Formats: sequence, structure tokens, C-alpha cells
Amino acid sequence: MDNPILTLEERAAINAGRWFSSLSPSLRHDILRCAYVKRFKNGSVIATRGNPPLEWIACARGSVRVGSIAATGKQITLTYVEPGVWFGDVAFFDGNRRTHDAYARGDTTIVCVSKENFHKILSGHVEFYEAMLRLHAKRIRRLFDLVEDLSTLPLRARLAKQLMQLTHRFGIPNRAGDSEIRIGLQLAQEDLAQLLGASRQRVNQELKTMEREATIRIESSSLVVRDRNALLRIVTVCN
Repeated sequence: MDNPILTLEERAAINAGRWFSSLSPSLRHDILRCAYVKRFKNGSVIATRGNPPLEWIACARGSVRVGSIAATGKQITLTYVEPGVWFGDVAFFDGNRRTHDAYARGDTTIVCVSKENFHKILSGHVEFYEAMLRLHAKRIRRLFDLVEDLSTLPLRARLAKQLMQLTHRFGIPNRAGDSEIRIGLQLAQEDLAQLLGASRQRVNQELKTMEREATIRIESSSLVVRDRNALLRIVTVCN
């Protein structure tokens, strides 16, 4: 369902995005001036692989699951986009079709800029080109890190690193004055396994080991990180 107005919380999430907040006030204004809002229920399709790119998108509430479908028909999850992050611009630059599917995870609000307006903003702001280069450079660095991790780190370390990242991006303090952080994203063990390129069984074993070590707590619909320093030690020891 479309709704032209962002809530205060949604607008704050967009403005607080690390990349977006680094832009000049005039560029941020021009982006949001021509943007429009869409709202989706959990599981709804936001964008489809192979379709022409029509919109540049930012998540303002909830999250966006980005993935694809394997030849076997199995859905593959590559990443989750948190509030404040923009995506979907690659096809605007190379002239090809969308590379992946995007689905709402939870009730999700997105902010969209049409392809036409995206290019108008580019033509009006040299700064926008430079900002997009920084954004793409950051993505490439993350991709290289991921490839390196898959080649050099055992599953336990990759899992610990993924939990640290999810805590940073989706973490919610469990209770006032408590050091525990709940990952505010409902992830089945199969979802985590896909993110790590591992089997669900092996991920389940590692999660149970971390729970016995009091590093995390497994709950019915979420994971709670009890000791972030322990996760960091796992990654450091394996590097």
C-alpha cells in the first residue's frame, strides 16, 4: 500500500543512514524532494530479477531481503538491507536489468526515486557522482571481504562475524542497563546458513555451541547476543 508521507521514525532512519547523512543538505533535499513512499507487508515482492530498473530504493522501516532463485527452485538469501541503506542503482549505471529479487522482511517501508529523476539529480550535482563512487567502492570492499572470509575462515568464525554484523545493523538493547543485544530480524537457521554458504545442520551445531558457551541465546523467533566480546575473540583467534 502506498502512503506519500514518511513517519517521523522513518524519516529519521533515512536521514541517519551513514552514506546519506554524509551528503550535502542541498543534495539530500533534492533526493527526498522527488522521492515517493511505498509500504509492503511481510514477504511482498519489491523488485524482481531480470526486470528493467525503474526505481532507486532506500529502506526506511523493516528490512529488505535480497536474493535469487537457484536452478532447483530454491530461494537463496544473499543479504538483508536495513533502514537507512540505499540500493538498486547498479542497473541504472550499466544499463542492464535488475540483478536480484527483493522482498519485504516484516512490515517494510521504502523510499523510491524514479530512474528519470535519479539521472536528473546526477546531472545537477557533481557531488552525487562522487558519492555514488564511494558507495560502490564500499560495496566492492565488502564483497572482497566476503570472498576472503569464505576462503580463509572456518564456519565458526564466519558465523561469529555475521552475528556481529547483524547486531550492529539490526541490534536492539534487550533491557535497560543490560549488555545483551537482540537481533531485531527474524532469522531462521536456514536463513543464516544461506548467508554463510553452509548447511543448516552445521550452522545449528555452531549456534548450540555458542549458546553453551553463554555467547548467545537462541529464542523461538530471534537470537540474542549475550557477549559481543566473545564473538570478537572467536573472529580474532581464527584470523
